[in-house]
Amino acid sequence: MEAFTPLRPHAKTHLVFLFFYPCLSVNPCVFTETCRYPLGMSSGQIQDEDISASSQWSESTAARFGRLDSDNGDGDGAWCPDIVSEPDDFREYLQVDLRSLHFITLVGTQGRHANGMGNEFAQRYRIKYSRDGKNWVGWRDRSGRQVIEGNKNAYDAVLKDLEPPIVAHFVRFMPITDPSMIVCMRVELYGCEWLDGLMSYSIPDGHQMIYRGLDVFFNDSVYDGTLAESRLTKGLGQLTDGTWGLDDFLHSHIHGVWPGYDYVGWSNKTFPKGYVEMIFDFDHIRNFTSMKVHCNNMVSRGVRVFRQVTCYFRSGSDWEADPVTFRPPGDDMSHGAHFVPVPLRDRTARSIKCRFHFGDQWMLFSEVAFQSGSAVYNTSLLSHKQGPPANTPPDDPTHKVDDSSTRILIGCLVAIIAILSTIIVIILWRQVWLKMLEKASRRLLDDELTARLAVQTQAFSLHHSSLSSVGGSTSMYERVYPLRADYQEPSRLIRKLPEFAQSSEHLGKLRQPGGSDSAPHYAEADIISLQESSDSSTYSITAVNMSLITGADSSMREFPREKLTFKEKLGEGQFGEVHLCEAEGLRDFLDEELSAEGNQESLLVAVKKLREDANKNARNDFLKEIRIMSRLRDPNIVRLLAVCVDKDPLCMITEYMENGDLNQFLVQCEFCPSCDFLFCSYTQLIGMAVQIASGMKYLSSLNFVHRDLATRNCLVGKNYTIKIADFGMSRNLYRGDYYRIQGRAVLPIRWMSWESILLGKFTMASDVWAFGVTLWEILTLCKEQPYSQLSDEQVIENTGEFFRNQGKQVYLPKPLCCPDGVYSDLMLSCWRRNAKERPSFQEIHTQLMESVAEQMGDA
Repeated sequence: MEAFTPLRPHAKTHLVFLFFYPCLSVNPCVFTETCRYPLGMSSGQIQDEDISASSQWSESTAARFGRLDSDNGDGDGAWCPDIVSEPDDFREYLQVDLRSLHFITLVGTQGRHANGMGNEFAQRYRIKYSRDGKNWVGWRDRSGRQVIEGNKNAYDAVLKDLEPPIVAHFVRFMPITDPSMIVCMRVELYGCEWLDGLMSYSIPDGHQMIYRGLDVFFNDSVYDGTLAESRLTKGLGQLTDGTWGLDDFLHSHIHGVWPGYDYVGWSNKTFPKGYVEMIFDFDHIRNFTSMKVHCNNMVSRGVRVFRQVTCYFRSGSDWEADPVTFRPPGDDMSHGAHFVPVPLRDRTARSIKCRFHFGDQWMLFSEVAFQSGSAVYNTSLLSHKQGPPANTPPDDPTHKVDDSSTRILIGCLVAIIAILSTIIVIILWRQVWLKMLEKASRRLLDDELTARLAVQTQAFSLHHSSLSSVGGSTSMYERVYPLRADYQEPSRLIRKLPEFAQSSEHLGKLRQPGGSDSAPHYAEADIISLQESSDSSTYSITAVNMSLITGADSSMREFPREKLTFKEKLGEGQFGEVHLCEAEGLRDFLDEELSAEGNQESLLVAVKKLREDANKNARNDFLKEIRIMSRLRDPNIVRLLAVCVDKDPLCMITEYMENGDLNQFLVQCEFCPSCDFLFCSYTQLIGMAVQIASGMKYLSSLNFVHRDLATRNCLVGKNYTIKIADFGMSRNLYRGDYYRIQGRAVLPIRWMSWESILLGKFTMASDVWAFGVTLWEILTLCKEQPYSQLSDEQVIENTGEFFRNQGKQVYLPKPLCCPDGVYSDLMLSCWRRNAKERPSFQEIHTQLMESVAEQMGDA
C-alpha cells in the first residue's frame, strides 16, 4: 500500500501564494523539536532479534551489525545485502522492529568501516514503514519525493529529517544502488513513543475553496492510506503530524506550499446531514479521557469551530448505542485557531466515531490528539533486559552533523566563544551596580498591585499587535504542545531589560539533572532539581542537604515486585518511567488502613521506576528522594508506601488517587452552587484549595520548596481529598505548560514568580506565588491556561514589568465565582513584587478557612 499524496495545486496557484506570503520558513512542528532521541540501534537497546534484512553478503555483514556508530569488534561493521541490485529494484532492505508504535522524525545512516578496511555506503535510499507488519507505505516528503540523499563516505553519519514525520512499528531502509558499487549500511532512528496509540483515521476527502479568485486546497496531502469514493481510509496524515495551522488559513508554517496546506477542511454544501464523520482506530482497547481538536475559526471567511460533536465507541464489532455529545461554549467562538478539548468521560473503546456538526459554511481541522489510559495488562514490573527501545537516551542526535557543514560549524563556535567572552566582561562590570539596584528596589512599595488584566491588556496591545483582548473571558481552549525552542529564547528577551544584565548568566546555568544521561528535556519528573536554591535556609524536595537525611527510614520496607501489575504508563520522569500499577496485598503488607481506593486484595499505586541504564549520580539521586519522601507524613502530601530496591530496576511505590490529577478532574466539571458529580460549588473548590494550602504549610515548616505547584501536580481522591505530588511534568499532556530555556531546561513560567524567572531564585515565597496561580486555576475549573492570551515570550516580558513596578504589569483576572475579598486580599497578595510581603502558607490556610466559614454561614 503506497502513500496517498494528492499534490493538486498548479503552478499559477503556487506563485500567487508566494506573492502573498514568501517569508514563512519556520517549521513549528513540535514533535520534530521534542522527539529527536535515538531509539536504540546505536545503544543496543533494540535487540538483535528485532533487526532483520532481505539478505546478507556474509555472516559478518548480517542485519544485526547495521547499527550506526557501532564498533564492538564483531563482524565487518555494517549490513551488506547479498547481491548488487539494479537502481530501480527495491527488494533489498534492512528492517527494524520497534516493538510498539513510535513517532519518527529523523533517520541517520553510515557506511561500512570494517576497522578501516571498508569503503561501502549508500548514496541514496528510500524508506518504507508499517504499523501492523502487513501493509507497507513508502515515505514521501511534502513535495512527493521518495528518494533520500545518503552518505558520501563510509564513516560520517548523515542525519535527515523526515518531513512529514511518520508513525510506525516497523521501518525498512532500502538502498538505491549503483551497479558499480557494493552497498552497506548502518542506521539509527530518532523519535519517541506514539502515546496516542492511533493506528489510522478515516475522513472524507478535503474540499477546495475559491477565495477572491485564489484556489485554496484543504486536502490531507500527507495521508499515507488510500483514497476511494472521496474518502480517506487506513492511514494517518496531517491530523497527526504534530503541526497545527495558523489563524489565517491562507498562510502556512511550511515554505513554498499552497494556501490552506496546514488544514483539512470541508464545506457544508456536500453534507446534507450537516456533519462530517471521522473514525479513529487504535492499537488496542483504551480508556479515553479527552480528545483535543485544533480548529480554525476565521469567522470573516465563513470558517467556525464545530457547533457540536457526537462520539460513538466500539470495543468489538458493533458501535455502542450510548454516545458522548459535547458543545463548545458559544461565547468562545470569536477566538482564532485553537485546540478545543472534548471530554470523552472515561469511555472504553478500540475505535471512536465522531460526527462534527458545522457551525458555519466551512470547518477546518489541523490536528487531533487523544488522552487515554491503556487497557489493563497482566504484566508485572520485573527486571528485564529485553523490551521496547527506551525513549530517553543519553545523547542528543544533534551532535552529529553532515561533513559538508563542518566549516560552518567551526565558524559558529568561534563566534559563540567571542560573544560569551563579551557577555562575561559585561556581567563582571555591572555586578556591583546590579546589587545596588536590587537593594534599592526592595524598598519600593507595592502601591499599584491592584491593576486589572482587562486594563493592562490594552497597554500590552500597543506594543504587541498580535495580542488579543480578553476582557476576563474563560476560554475552554488550551495549547497542548510547547513552542519551538528557537522561536525566541527568554535570554534574548531578558537582555532587553538593562536591569537584568546577569539574567542570561542565571539562565545559562540551568542544567539537566544527571548530565548527559538524563531524560529528555520535557520528561523531567521534578522541576525542583533544575536549579539550585538561592536561599541557603531552604531545601528542594529532591535536592535536600545531605545532613538532613542520614540513612533510609527504618519503616520503609521492601515490597515484592512480582506483586506489582502494570496498568498504565503515566509518563517519563527524571529518573525513568512513572507507572500506574496494582499492588496485590499492599494493605496487609503495611498492616494499616489506607484511604486509597481498591478492593481488599489489591490497591492502585504510582510506581517510579529508575532506568536500568541510569548512571551513578541518577541512582544516588533516586535513593536520596526515597529517603526524603519516607519522612514526609501529611494527609495532603502523596505518601511513599514501599520500595523495591533489592535489584534493578529500583522502584518507589507511592499513593495514587482514584480520580487522577486535579487539572483533568476540574476540566470535566461545571460550576454549580449546590451540585455534585461533575459539578463543583464554590465551597467545594475552596475546600480543595484549603487542602493544598495545608500540604504546603507542612512542607514550608520543613523548609522544603516544591517549585512546581499547580493543579496538574495535585491528585484527587474520594470525597474531594487532595494530595500534592510531582507527576505533572512527566506527562505529555502538560508539555505545553513548560517552556524550554536555551534548549536545555524547562520551566513552568506561567506559574513562576518574577524573581524565579529572571534571577533563578526559588524560595517558599515563590511557592506562594505559584499557589496564587493554582487557586486561580481551581476557581476557573482549569478551563483556561494562565495568561492564555499572552505568548510565552510576553509572559517573560511581563515579569520585567513586575520588577520595574511601574503599574504596567498584567495580572490574572478575577474568576467569575471568586469573591472580591479572596481575589484582592489573597490572590493579589500572593503576587506582590516584594517576596517578603507575600503571605505565608500558614496565613493563606487561615484566610481560606475563614472564607469557607463565611460561605457556610451565608448558606
